[in-house]
Amino acid sequence: MTSRHTKRIVLISLSITIAAVFVLWMIYSKSDPSITSFGPEGRQNHGYVEPQTIQSPKSEVLSDRLVEYHINVRLDDSGPTKSLFGEQTVSWTNPGKNEVEELYFHLYPNAFESMNTTFMRESGGRLRNDTMKEGGYGSMEVTDVLTTEGASLMQRASFVQPDDNNAHDRTLMKIRLPQPIKPDETVTLKMKFTVKLPQVFARMGAAGDFVMAGQWFPKLSAYETAGMRGRTAEGWNLHQYHGNSEFYSNFGIYSVNIQVPSSYIVAATGFPTGEAVVRNGTKTYQYYADDVHDFAWAASPDFIYAEEPFSAPNVPGVRIKLYLDPLHKDLKERYFHAAKASLTRYSEWFGQYPYSTLSIVVPPKDGNGAGGMEYPTLVTAFGAESGNPGYDLLERTVVHEIGHQYFYGMIASNEFEEAWLDEGFTSYAEDRVMEAEYGIVPNLPIQASYMTDPAPLPQLAWQFNNHSHYAENVYTRAKLVLIGIERQVGTKTMNKIMRTYFNKWRFKHPTTADFQRVVEQVTKKKWTDYFNQYVYGGLMADFAVERIDSRTIEVDGVRQSESFVVIRKRGGDYHPVPIVFQFQDGKTVRKNWDGQTTTVQYKLTHTSPLEWVMIDPQHTIVLENKHINNYMKAHVEEPVRTRWNLSVVKIIESLLNALAW
Repeated sequence: MTSRHTKRIVLISLSITIAAVFVLWMIYSKSDPSITSFGPEGRQNHGYVEPQTIQSPKSEVLSDRLVEYHINVRLDDSGPTKSLFGEQTVSWTNPGKNEVEELYFHLYPNAFESMNTTFMRESGGRLRNDTMKEGGYGSMEVTDVLTTEGASLMQRASFVQPDDNNAHDRTLMKIRLPQPIKPDETVTLKMKFTVKLPQVFARMGAAGDFVMAGQWFPKLSAYETAGMRGRTAEGWNLHQYHGNSEFYSNFGIYSVNIQVPSSYIVAATGFPTGEAVVRNGTKTYQYYADDVHDFAWAASPDFIYAEEPFSAPNVPGVRIKLYLDPLHKDLKERYFHAAKASLTRYSEWFGQYPYSTLSIVVPPKDGNGAGGMEYPTLVTAFGAESGNPGYDLLERTVVHEIGHQYFYGMIASNEFEEAWLDEGFTSYAEDRVMEAEYGIVPNLPIQASYMTDPAPLPQLAWQFNNHSHYAENVYTRAKLVLIGIERQVGTKTMNKIMRTYFNKWRFKHPTTADFQRVVEQVTKKKWTDYFNQYVYGGLMADFAVERIDSRTIEVDGVRQSESFVVIRKRGGDYHPVPIVFQFQDGKTVRKNWDGQTTTVQYKLTHTSPLEWVMIDPQHTIVLENKHINNYMKAHVEEPVRTRWNLSVVKIIESLLNALAW
């Protein structure tokens, strides 16, 4: 982006911010004095306290802010299903050098309107442990699109399916504009829409009185300039909503008014700009967020609210807000500790957390389909099923989702096309926090053994075989790839790599190649082979003791044992490969192999026979997924050898089955 364009966006953004503050002041100064704010007396059960934090927009501009949304939405809970009725004014500034003749909007709720959508075909109505409930469909209808002059563009709207030509999929809408948008020009549209919320499934919907509004409004697709993410020509990044895919958008400004029944409490991206206004049995919240690429909110009359301020060396000041299910009303200290530990560690390791709020929503048990998800400045925990959940169900989930604030929220890589840059990086960071704060050390050898079908990481999310294949690679294998780098360069250098990557690419949507360049810049060496094999390729490490040949010889009249050991590389390269040779008299010989050639042969002569050989006994090669061939005894009778090998296989199979819960 040119310097001229950047300055122009900064001036526009500052003007908009000043105008927004003035308008809000005018609204409140002229409010009906009979309207009273809804306080604790309106909802006294469960120890409820109404959120009162009021803030103003910040002046610092962190992103390019290509989009701006002003949205009014009303929750209607009067019917058998809950619905949203919305109006939005959306503005988009052309960052490129070419004229743009159409806009594209994601209509994500349409993924749930039938079993024939692309999402439902690919997922089979399942995501993680969540299943689409019978008859629990949802959808979105855009009922009007107007220019600022009042001309309707509905006849210019159509649905497109660039990924699979599925005519039943309505998750991506194109609008042809009356006239093209020139470079640096801004277009503004006014839209009306309705959403029939599905029964909670795949990150959004309603369960009883609980509502999770994720991906709930017509959202502009991401526009990429030439050179961005390796593009040779500028244009829209267009994908439907797929069974494995998550989201990708440009950064912008959101000003959202949310009207709910007066008994409801709302959690949302950003911060409230005024007290909630109660009138005629409804309550309206006003929220504002900038330098974010999405906006989500949740609502329930049963939330138990708690709030604490927090600051750390790289967290100037943030209000941590909890919206708890009643079952977890006594667990707020665990949630607060997990949030504070996460912000402290991530900001120390990667960089500053720049937002003033962080909200944690705990869904009810039957709303767990909305749990374990990240949005800018708002995350959801797992549904409250137990009054005393273990670390994996509470702390680990919170730590993981807050980690997304960095890799999904601020770095904002393309989750359609390179999901590992978010999920893998967050999983890597999550493990580090869990070990540092709670002493929980991951069993990496067992996790590596789950890698039964490794695949290239930077590929379209829906090109993986299924959701398990997707998760196996973009979460676990991707994490192991990062740990593999750390094991080779050391923790101090890895910290520098991650911090350099974050500070260089936050708010800029980087690619795998951008991360590789940072690794090479910090370590001052090429990582081409490593990335080609483990990132762009689908390899795992596999080093095997292939053969041991031993015989007795005489050296200067002394009987000695001479052994030849062949080690074979059956997977990707790795350096170093530690090997231990154990002799019957207790003598141990240790060697390191560079792991570059296909095989290596060792000749060992000693007064005592060789007893066994083992590769990587400390499991330092985290990408090794077939440990069964890492060990071999030098002398075993053939019938015993066969029985012994079968026994080891059965033991390992039993162990893995017990752990794969």
